[in-house]
Amino acid sequence: MAAKYKEICKRYHCKVKVFTQMPSKLRTQVGSPDLLILFTNTVSHKMVNGALMAVENQNTVVARSHSSSACALCDILDNYAAC
Repeated sequence: MAAKYKEICKRYHCKVKVFTQMPSKLRTQVGSPDLLILFTNTVSHKMVNGALMAVENQNTVVARSHSSSACALCDILDNYAAC
C-alpha cells in the first residue's frame, strides 16, 4: 500500500514520506511538512502521538482519516491541494 500512496501523491505533485512502522527517530525523520496525513486505523497511538509532537510548533496542517484507502488519501489531497 505504501507504493500506492507514493503513486497517488506523485499524481498530485506532492513529495511524500510513508511510515508504515514506528521508526526509532520519528521526530527527525518527519521533517517540516506542509501536510501530515495520519491513517489512525492502521498505526499505533504511540506513532500518532510521536508524529504530532514532531510537527507541533510548525505550520503543518494535520489531516486524520480512520480509513487508509486510496480513495481516502485522494479525498484528503483534493481538500488540501496546496502541495
